[in-house]
Amino acid sequence: MAESDRNSPVRVYVGEALARYGFGEGHPFGPDRMHAFWSEAKRQGLDKKVVIADPAVAAEEDILRFHTPGYVDRVKVLSESGEGYLDSGDTPAFRGCYEAAATVVGSGLAAVEAVMHGGQPRCFIPIAGLHHARRDRAAGFCIFNDAGVLIEVLRSRYNVKRIAYVDIDAHHGDGIFYSFEDDADLCIADIHEDGRYLYPGTGLREERGKGAAKGTKLNLPLMPGADDGEFERVWPEALAHVRAAKPEIILFQCGADSIAGDPITHMRFTPAAHAHAADSLKQIADEFCSGRLIALGGGGYNRANLAAAWSAVLSALV
Repeated sequence: MAESDRNSPVRVYVGEALARYGFGEGHPFGPDRMHAFWSEAKRQGLDKKVVIADPAVAAEEDILRFHTPGYVDRVKVLSESGEGYLDSGDTPAFRGCYEAAATVVGSGLAAVEAVMHGGQPRCFIPIAGLHHARRDRAAGFCIFNDAGVLIEVLRSRYNVKRIAYVDIDAHHGDGIFYSFEDDADLCIADIHEDGRYLYPGTGLREERGKGAAKGTKLNLPLMPGADDGEFERVWPEALAHVRAAKPEIILFQCGADSIAGDPITHMRFTPAAHAHAADSLKQIADEFCSGRLIALGGGGYNRANLAAAWSAVLSALV
């Protein structure tokens, strides 16, 4: 591994413990995803421009800030047996799945500490952004909702009030949206494939939050086949929505399954969209958040696509 730049403002979490979050036997979310990204990042020399950090494991008490005790116990049981499904059929258990999912969460929590107190305002975690998991169940390849835990911990441990969550994964981030639908201090901007054509079937434009939070959520569903032109058409609205919230930190779920050629989605972005999103969010973070931005890899099931898109995000951050 090349020596990294210890003075870089960007920290990247990579390592075997994080790569273990994946499902075998040809499952789209395989354990090879992190290696595909990191090989490309190193080919581009990005490993020399960042601080490379080891993954960390979350304490159960932090996972419980978002998830219910009954669900966490269920994950533990199925993690020991390695048998069965954690949901209705998308998310199989595997031996050690509790520890693997806790590592995704723990790496995110380490990133929070780095951006809040560690002098490195931008972090990237490739295996992260598991945005479908609900408080009481798994969903869509997502065991623990790391972003949900980060939001709760930012509030309880760091006294951060205004948080922006921006999601350009092809799938609607339903686990975040509906868990915080009535939270007026969580700004959400979510660009995704129209739920009439893709799992999880949610994220209507008309859904803007509930109660005091109405208007703090922005869903921007796009039709199958939407390309960079469509992204450029709606992205300024997302940016204006985030800027109006004046966040103290930005969480950016940069799923690569919105890139053309993904095997389970129908969008046609290029990595340039991801680079542009990262660059413009970095500017907002510099304006309002003292630079604090955490990028979460999210989905992406074409290995070349995720390698290119996540490397583009990382390049923009550095």
